[in-house]
Amino acid sequence: MAKHMNALKNDLPAPWWADNLENIDREIARLATLCQVRILQPGVIERVLRKDASVCGTSNEIAFAKLRDMIMLHFAVRQMSADVVGQTETAQIEDYVVERLKKSFPDLAVDWQQGEARKAHDS
Repeated sequence: MAKHMNALKNDLPAPWWADNLENIDREIARLATLCQVRILQPGVIERVLRKDASVCGTSNEIAFAKLRDMIMLHFAVRQMSADVVGQTETAQIEDYVVERLKKSFPDLAVDWQQGEARKAHDS
């Protein structure tokens, strides 16, 4: 059975990995938004993994714990993807997913006050 599962995992095409990473990353973006975490800024992911809740703009312990778990899941799936489709293709998948998330969740990379000011200006 385990041999069959490994063969199945190795036969999965790149779009399957892209869809899974995108679903995981969309949930990360949703949780980051709930916690007001600027997840795309340098060093923030590492701080979340170290359970540093000071990166949050608002307190939400449950969402923060789920955010950390989802980031860990992202890295596990990313490693499996790299093992199957290769590092280069996995990096391209990640770049694609991040660009889509930036469009869907523009406040993830900016200071939350700047994001609120931009929303007020755009209104």
